[in-house]
Amino acid sequence: MERLNSKLYIQNCYIMKENERLRKKAQLLNQENQALLTELKQKLTKGNSKGNNGSSGNIPDLNLSSSSSQNPN
Repeated sequence: MERLNSKLYIQNCYIMKENERLRKKAQLLNQENQALLTELKQKLTKGNSKGNNGSSGNIPDLNLSSSSSQNPN
């Protein structure tokens, strides 16, 4: 029983370490995604101001399609 408990403890430690690694990777990918969205919005704003004689009312809200759920835990 003690051996099984030790084995499960080691597996749990590995899972927690992997979970933390994946959480950090997800945060980096989310930051990159946000930067790309900002860049795209700026390009769309510049394109609309040139192509639509300054009317920027047709810019879609890109955050509506972006489901960036950040979990602070």
